Amino acid sequence: MTNKNFNIIINGVGGQGIITLLTLIAEAAFVEGLDVKSSELHGLSQRGGSVGTHLRFGKKIYSPLVPIGKADLIISMEMLEALRETEKSGKNTKFLINEYTSPFQGTLSKEEIKKQLGAEKNEMHIVPASEICKEKLGKEVVSGIYLLGWASAKNLIPIKKESFLQAIKNSIPEKYLELNIKAFNLAYDV
Repeated sequence: MTNKNFNIIINGVGGQGIITLLTLIAEAAFVEGLDVKSSELHGLSQRGGSVGTHLRFGKKIYSPLVPIGKADLIISMEMLEALRETEKSGKNTKFLINEYTSPFQGTLSKEEIKKQLGAEKNEMHIVPASEICKEKLGKEVVSGIYLLGWASAKNLIPIKKESFLQAIKNSIPEKYLELNIKAFNLAYDV
């Protein structure tokens, strides 16, 4: 970890594991001895509505909210939700987006969403996490954990792989632990 604070926004719709991702990244940062602050906005999450979270970690963090234009990484579990966070992004923001489009996306096609995001962002990774997890693990529900592994494997988050694995062991119930570790490690095999 550098001396710079790191700012992450994680978003999607209710039921996609946004709060689990927030918890795991925060726990991994704690494992590394970093100061962590987070904030979550649920809204109508139980009805498939938007869920947005902010997470900041570093030597000393004073506020949980990512300032406008200061996100280092935006992780979106759904393509349309990535568009909602463009105001928080800056010229150095990286996007990690699950190539999934909710049936409630409205009138924008997947190609239009990609076009709108691509016109504004420097570094964007669109990964078919839901599809990969369904095919390789039989469970689409761990696509967020797969994306976390992908972010770790590609060094998009300045936290060690071992710290993420420890966070998964500390936070995921025993009966789901093996599946989540497989999903995380699967991203390293790609």
